[in-house]
Amino acid sequence: MTDPAIPDAWCEVHRDRIDANIRIALSRVPKGRRFCAVLKSDAYGHGIATVVPLVRAHGIDCIAITSNAEARAVRDAGYDGQLIRLRAATPVEARAALPDRVEEQVGTVEAAENLSALRATGAPVRAHLSLNAMGMSRDGLEIETEQGRAACRAILDRLGDSITAICTHFPSNTPDDLRASAALFQQHADWVLDQGPLTRENILIHSGSSLTLVSDEPVETQMYRCGAVLYGILKPEWGFQITMDLMTRVVSVGDYPAGATVGYDRTFVLDTPRRLACLSIGYANGIRRAGQNSGTVLIGGHEAPILGRISMNTTVADVTGLDDISIGDPAVIFGGPRDTRSSLENAEAQFGTIIADLYTDWGLSNHRIVR
Repeated sequence: MTDPAIPDAWCEVHRDRIDANIRIALSRVPKGRRFCAVLKSDAYGHGIATVVPLVRAHGIDCIAITSNAEARAVRDAGYDGQLIRLRAATPVEARAALPDRVEEQVGTVEAAENLSALRATGAPVRAHLSLNAMGMSRDGLEIETEQGRAACRAILDRLGDSITAICTHFPSNTPDDLRASAALFQQHADWVLDQGPLTRENILIHSGSSLTLVSDEPVETQMYRCGAVLYGILKPEWGFQITMDLMTRVVSVGDYPAGATVGYDRTFVLDTPRRLACLSIGYANGIRRAGQNSGTVLIGGHEAPILGRISMNTTVADVTGLDDISIGDPAVIFGGPRDTRSSLENAEAQFGTIIADLYTDWGLSNHRIVR
């Protein structure tokens, strides 16, 4: 997104907090296990160029992405370590990603045939065999069926020792689900290894995300793939901090009588005369319409309730009694001086979605300022 000279809304990214979150996360990784930093969706909207230097400084030797653009951004930021894709790739994507040495995920015979064809041209191929293990059912191979087992044998036959890892992604991290999923994945990985030609000592077997890392369940995995903890989305009681503030400005302040309606469809009616501020932020900036008539914005240190439907580029807040509010004043939609727990809980309740969803939307829709 082109940076405007005067943005209508912007995200303040806190580099020091990301650094602190990485430090806490690494301290929680069991001895002998690896840590993979997940930087998909432009580092959850924070900017790959901002996060990669911190990952390098902490000696993290694996980064995960999803798109070719993200892979190129990681390499452009100076990272030379292991780079894995966390989804299936099209043949065009896989070929184009060869210069960036992306390790591809394979869960179908078709994907194996494509990678085998690339290998035949002399291109280096390192593939991660993705197993479903009765899990997400999106791009992992399900070997509970005979058809799936036959497909797995065909993949092994086509790629052989180009398969350097076996992986899965758990659909649920509640204790019972996590125990069952982890055990089933290990059973499936053992079955794959029994088929040959892979050997356990030469294969990385990895599963689990940030939610797995912060769970109380001991999961057998050689590497955790974590994104959420880097950005303070989980466990504020462990010291993780939110890493992005969403800001805007007051562009108008006016007085309106009792009976006046606010926003589209007149979903809010003033019961008394009110002083209202118009803010230069709306659903084009990632402020979900689900947030209508709920939540507050912080202006001049005061919490001002949001009234009416969210418009494309504007939002209305009630600043009645706040006589020191002026045009041009900054307004905090998320973060600021609020503590991490209340910021997380209030935003998810107001917008009806998870913080990872909001971060990526906000970060990719607005100008970013790195603090």
